[in-house]
Amino acid sequence: MAVHVNRVVLIGTGLVGSSYAFAMLNQGVSEELVLIDLNKEKSEGDVMDLNHGLAFAPSSTRIWFGDYEDCKDADIVVLCAGANQKPGETRLDLVDKNLKIFKNIVKNVMDNEFNGIFIVATNPVDILSYAVWKYSGLPQSQVIGSGTILDTARFRYLLAEHFDVDTRNVHAYIIGEHGDTELPVWSHADIGGMPILDTVTDQEVLDHLFVSVRDAAYQIIERKGATYYGIAMGLVRLTKAIIHNENSILTVSCFLNGEYGEKDVYIGVPAIVNSKGIKKVLELKLNEKETKQLKHSVSVLKETMYPFFKG
Repeated sequence: MAVHVNRVVLIGTGLVGSSYAFAMLNQGVSEELVLIDLNKEKSEGDVMDLNHGLAFAPSSTRIWFGDYEDCKDADIVVLCAGANQKPGETRLDLVDKNLKIFKNIVKNVMDNEFNGIFIVATNPVDILSYAVWKYSGLPQSQVIGSGTILDTARFRYLLAEHFDVDTRNVHAYIIGEHGDTELPVWSHADIGGMPILDTVTDQEVLDHLFVSVRDAAYQIIERKGATYYGIAMGLVRLTKAIIHNENSILTVSCFLNGEYGEKDVYIGVPAIVNSKGIKKVLELKLNEKETKQLKHSVSVLKETMYPFFKG
């Protein structure tokens, strides 16, 4: 009887993709890791470099430069290809050029009978996740965007710094578009079971904390040109939840079909993730302000993407 070997295929070995591969190897997440990129020489160099570190890895991982045929037996295909966000650009500015790139990539993957789970990391991640679902023909549960997984991590870090506690003891979500219309769910934020709104009553403090989260990418891009370490670790966390069938709750971009009163859109919300992909979208009870903010975030995404998919 054949023993299943889990395989992850990474498409796009730029700053995010190569950081993801490095984090995957360091955490020993998958048994096989395949790298695909148009820049063959650079990706082959990444493979060589990573393999030279296997002696220091927590477990053995077979790593090679491959092609789309390797997607047939893959459990997960991670999409990190596409144009990067430049200084002064919003994530939504990238829609047109990255949709064209993704249409070709997804066709090549699906032509090789892929039936695993797509993880989408490229921006604008919510719109590109919707596109991958449309282009692939796979069930919605098998297409997951990184969504607000990083925004939520940034939120938890800044709250932990403010209150001087361990980040892992902060429970708080950023939901909505991974971008300028995202929102903090203050009504469900707590530290050790203590609601943050019971502790901090100064709205200016709350607003400052959130703006620091929302604009973090712009600040990093101004300083070093791109963000890649944080999102790479978030992608590894998502990969682990799938491979190990964890039923973990993560704020990822997933399809809404009536949840939060919205339909036909991919957007960042808490969801249960396991080996089948999205097991269930968790519908938080939002207050009136949060409900309006989420509705606005959805409307901005739809207004931006629908011209590309309708008609």
